[in-house]
Amino acid sequence: MTLALTSPLRIGTRSSPLALAQAEMTKAALLAAHGWNEAAVVLVPMLSSGDKIQDRPLAEIGGKALWTKELERALLTHEIDIAVHSMKDVETVRASIFGIVAMLPRADVRDRLIGAESIAALPQGAKVGTSSPRRAAQLKALRPDITTESIRGNVATRLSKVENGDFDATLLAAAGLARLGQGNIGTAIEMTEMLPAASQGAIGIDCLVERTEIAALMAPINHQETFDCVMAERAFLEALGGTCHSPVAAQAVWQGDILTLKGEILRDDGSERQQAAIACKPGDHLAPAMLARQLLDAASPELRALFEG
Repeated sequence: MTLALTSPLRIGTRSSPLALAQAEMTKAALLAAHGWNEAAVVLVPMLSSGDKIQDRPLAEIGGKALWTKELERALLTHEIDIAVHSMKDVETVRASIFGIVAMLPRADVRDRLIGAESIAALPQGAKVGTSSPRRAAQLKALRPDITTESIRGNVATRLSKVENGDFDATLLAAAGLARLGQGNIGTAIEMTEMLPAASQGAIGIDCLVERTEIAALMAPINHQETFDCVMAERAFLEALGGTCHSPVAAQAVWQGDILTLKGEILRDDGSERQQAAIACKPGDHLAPAMLARQLLDAASPELRALFEG
């Protein structure tokens, strides 16, 4: 059944190629779900602070908020109706006026290694470009001889830095590459080797909590299994604490009717790695918090300090 709109629905998005591709996926899902014509939904691209500042790691200049604050401001001023985010870029603790009301079906959650056929195949002392504390720590846990240096920019920029020899290799999210039509680049790293970032591969739709009419329009495109998994991972992060500097990975998967949440915390140099898993129910914050406590209790004082400050 077609639901009429009095004005076009405005989707706020970062202006990077990947963000625009994800916004287009959201638009297509809404058009299909509601039977709207093409003009019923418009994209409103914006340049985020994270896109503007390319010479320093995000963790040094404000963290994940740099990806979202311009979109949140536009929601508050009603310049846009919804914002589309890569869920791993959304801060764990947010103002209560905002709410993630839907998620699209999750894509491949793995990382892809660009520049070598495997982590084992990287040359001795390889220089790997990554601004992710998680990826850097996981790489060093597997290959202590590897050095990592910060790399910023969009996917094309990062790929060019490997091609030009600035780095021996880099790691990128498989989901992002696939959404840009580059899903065959590099080699997928299995989750048993590198557990992904919490929320990796998921696209979230954000709106003001008070705009219940907008949230209702999003309900038909929400993929509940993805939503449940990502919210469990975010609950784990919230209970764990830490900052953008803290190396942490999390992955929730459905196994029959049970949600299994895996978590991992590491020291920056990869010299310590704590892993565990727990069964959860959708919407359960207690189990993710228990998992966080279990990992912190098992950790050395040095590792624990990265999360408990």
